[in-house]
Amino acid sequence: MKPCLLLLAVCVLAALPARAAEEVTNYDQCVALVEKNAAVAEERARAWRNIGGGAAATHCRALALTALKRYGDAAHELESLAQDRSIDNPSDRAALYDQAGNAWLLAGQANEAERAFSAALALLPNDIDLLTDRARARALLKNWYGAETDLSAAIVQDQDRPDLLVLRASARRALGKKDGAAADIVRALALYPDYPAALVERGEMKYEVGDLNGARADWKKAAASHEGDAAAAARRDLEQLGPEQKPLR
Repeated sequence: MKPCLLLLAVCVLAALPARAAEEVTNYDQCVALVEKNAAVAEERARAWRNIGGGAAATHCRALALTALKRYGDAAHELESLAQDRSIDNPSDRAALYDQAGNAWLLAGQANEAERAFSAALALLPNDIDLLTDRARARALLKNWYGAETDLSAAIVQDQDRPDLLVLRASARRALGKKDGAAADIVRALALYPDYPAALVERGEMKYEVGDLNGARADWKKAAASHEGDAAAAARRDLEQLGPEQKPLR
């Protein structure tokens, strides 16, 4: 359900009342301008809204603010758009709240993010992506019980998502539910052998029980995958673990 900010333009345009072709063209040009010069796009979107650009102008400004890394301002714009009466489709409004929540996360405001995701879930209860996003916000707030609850509700709907299993394993480990966490990692690796995120989490589990060699092996394999956040986390863990001790002869 969760489109990226640029793809969300399609949802917003579909929800708007019929407009003149020139205004739709202006909207398309505004979105294209975000990628070329976000500062100019933000100014033009603001000016366009002041002369009646409405929801389309607001959305374009949110895109520009995001590109400018003014995440809090972008979140405010997206939430105001989600409350716009011209957008009455629950899915479109939920998507906007979801994007606002992700902007709040980028702004480092997990409390605001959780609130925005909850507003989205009020419109689309049990949506897997929304549940996962709220779980991420709750994890940042160290609300591990809430994160586990959201992830369990998502996994009930799709039991073959290794990413969800790894996230729940992390929440369960924080709650001290070691058996449940281990079972989630076993399941994730059965679905996706050598899944880097699962290897990172399994390495954390091994480290906590003193199996430093096992942790190092998992983190090395994850780091060698070069798969984004998981590889970066594995490299950080290896750095903190320190150099490997060679056995004395």
